[in-house]
Amino acid sequence: MPDSTLFFDKCYEIVRQIPYGKVTSYGAIARYLGAAKSSRMVGYAMTASHGKDVPAHRVVNRQGLLTGKHHFEGTNLMQQLLENEGVKIENSKVVDFNSVFWDPVKSL
Repeated sequence: MPDSTLFFDKCYEIVRQIPYGKVTSYGAIARYLGAAKSSRMVGYAMTASHGKDVPAHRVVNRQGLLTGKHHFEGTNLMQQLLENEGVKIENSKVVDFNSVFWDPVKSL
């Protein structure tokens, strides 16, 4: 298992590069880091990112579901942050996920 502090820091570097109005997935970040089976660790990193200037609201699951929403303050903060960036959400899921998906493997 990778050193979690170093792994988390690498996750944060990537998430800070997600463009405004785009989202990526836990798995896409894990694949970019060469740890394809570590998407859950990426999720743990996003949970631990509060107060670190990391736009964790832009990280969703592979189907576009806002699975991390319960880690944000308030009832719909994650959704509100995404909607403020122009990302459409219905039933806690990104609408037209592929059109707003940012793949770090292809972008960095």
